[in-house]
Amino acid sequence: MPSSPASSRSADDPTIRAEATHLAESRAALRSMRDETLALRAQGGNAVSTEVLHAAIQARAAALLDHPDVPLFFGRLDYSRDLPGEYRGERYYVGRRHVHNAGGDPMVVDWRAPVSVAFYRASAKDPHGLALRRRFGFSGGQLTAYEDEPLDGSAAGAALSEAALSKAALPGAALSENTRSGSASAGAAPSGESRILTEEIERPRVGPMRDIVATIQPEQDEIVRADLGESVCVQGAPGTGKTAVGLHRVAFLLYTHRDRLKRGGALVVGPNRQFLKYIEQVLPALGEVDVAQATVEELVSKGFAQRFAVRGVDDADAARIKGDERMAQVLYRALWANLAAPTEAVTVPRGVRKWRVPTSEIQRHIDAIRDRNVRYAAGRAMLAQRIAHAVLTRMEAEGESPDDRVQDAVARSRPVKQVVDELWPAVDPIKLLFGLLASAARLAEAADGLLGAEEQALICWERPGAKVPRSPAAARWTAADAVLLDELADQLDRVPSLAHVVLDEAQDLSPMQCRAVGRRCATGSATVLGDVAQATTAWAAGSWEETLRHLGKPEAVREELTQGFRVPRQVIEYAARLLPFAAPRLAPPTSVRQAAGGLDVLAVADVPDAVATAAADALGREGSIGVIAADAAIDALTKALTVRGVGHAVLGGEEPDDAEGETPRVVLVPASLAKGLEYDQVIVVEPADIVEAEYAEILGLRRLYVVLTRAVSALTVLHARPLPPQLAGR
Repeated sequence: MPSSPASSRSADDPTIRAEATHLAESRAALRSMRDETLALRAQGGNAVSTEVLHAAIQARAAALLDHPDVPLFFGRLDYSRDLPGEYRGERYYVGRRHVHNAGGDPMVVDWRAPVSVAFYRASAKDPHGLALRRRFGFSGGQLTAYEDEPLDGSAAGAALSEAALSKAALPGAALSENTRSGSASAGAAPSGESRILTEEIERPRVGPMRDIVATIQPEQDEIVRADLGESVCVQGAPGTGKTAVGLHRVAFLLYTHRDRLKRGGALVVGPNRQFLKYIEQVLPALGEVDVAQATVEELVSKGFAQRFAVRGVDDADAARIKGDERMAQVLYRALWANLAAPTEAVTVPRGVRKWRVPTSEIQRHIDAIRDRNVRYAAGRAMLAQRIAHAVLTRMEAEGESPDDRVQDAVARSRPVKQVVDELWPAVDPIKLLFGLLASAARLAEAADGLLGAEEQALICWERPGAKVPRSPAAARWTAADAVLLDELADQLDRVPSLAHVVLDEAQDLSPMQCRAVGRRCATGSATVLGDVAQATTAWAAGSWEETLRHLGKPEAVREELTQGFRVPRQVIEYAARLLPFAAPRLAPPTSVRQAAGGLDVLAVADVPDAVATAAADALGREGSIGVIAADAAIDALTKALTVRGVGHAVLGGEEPDDAEGETPRVVLVPASLAKGLEYDQVIVVEPADIVEAEYAEILGLRRLYVVLTRAVSALTVLHARPLPPQLAGR
């Protein structure tokens, strides 16, 4: 174990004054860097290049924007003069971005740089060449404390003289802060070894998720710094920081492979828009402002926005069938069933001659194209060119000298276009999907041997007592239909691949949804995040092996985070009572935090009144407050809070301001939207209702597990009905 850190919190401490001076000078240097960037004149060779340069300058300026309430650096590395290493005798301040002075000397090194690895991984057993690791405490952006951890066996602070405090550091690394780190480990454990680290983890959170660069742990850092070519799957228990790890990995990859990711693109996929809003400030705080974010529904509907709108909802059984991987083959059959066998030869006039290609040769071309396993639209274009090439070979045999321009002209000629339209017709994916779901006969033909008759009846619109829509515009399309449409679109013409995709809450995706995301990183890599114990959809793939296979990443490296910092120990142990029933194959999670008064389970007579009382009491303490209940109970709870004068917002609804124009601290959260969110104080309402609202009991228990683990400081469970026996049975 490392030596106990030495620390100071006195404003009169000369070290704090010196470090505060370095912070002020670093902020001034960052402002100068931004001013210099904005002073650049965009002047390209033409209007387009000028506009591109202007956009690049503005993007760079946005990345250099200082946030006064966010520490510019959070640690310092003093490399030993006596230990071997590349950075021997040097000193570095580790922060969220690189900052240099007017002379080009670095004042803060980026957390992603190689030199910063030691901040996260150094320990007494392996100091990574460090004599001292210093952590800084901040309040409102002001440096208020420091804590020294000697790693060479010397007394705290003995590594370098204070005269060298402001010595410039080489370009390097700094990680950001978030209260959701991974497992504790030697050298950076919050359990009593570092008060600053512990306080940062437990700092009340109001508003969006924060970054975790100041508190990231060694096992998390290894995931963050995994190579771009490597796909990684992280199974993470509640509070282990899996979401933050995924976001920080994107930031790291952008730092180390910026040109490649800029060309190929990076994308973060989340379960819903509320979740994406919650995490949207993490990457900008790390200086990365160009990473796209989308839900799966937004991703698959993007190309059809003007002609396709999700207006309906499938029941769980229908959604499960539509999400099954067998649907990919059903769609494939329906698409390729449009091909026809030639019945007449094609005759192409060129000048005074006519050139004939017989049906047998046309069929050979069709068969050859099919054997190449190309996309449907590509095959259609290839058929026109092959027929044209057959004409050219005949022309050459007769002594003519046609070139590629002649072949293109023949391919575009009326006779060739006509035969291609007859044999390999163009297909509108929306119309094809409509025809498949609106016709029992068509569906039966495409699904023969794949889906049973009962399964077909679940997804077909043509059934007894049902009204079949007359056109695609009249159809009540569902989210699962949008995924089928995306599958068809890819079978028609390949969807472009991005360089990297982060997929969060992946345990909830159906096989078909996984295929949709996998197409977006077919030639790139992925960071897959989730927790099998939190899988709450009827259509989920069921295991990481299945999920990764459907994503096209079976080779992904599997990592597991089981020890968390965010959820107090008594809360996670209470929630873990559900795991033997909800996810029996998973090891129970643990937590390094013990919060006094962190758990109250109260039987009440009047639930709405008890909720209003508990919310009003919670307002007397620091931090955010989440009231989580079954979706059907939200309206009644809204009325109860309003009657009692407790200002609140409803997640997924409008966000009203309170009397002072601020967003209310109390948020009513439908249980279906709670996943991935966190609140300092959580009030869970009627657990039995939450369980019974789901399609199956196991899914309800998993939903309740999610809800119970949203608390960072305190959990209050209010119930009038008996608790689910799996939760109460101890």
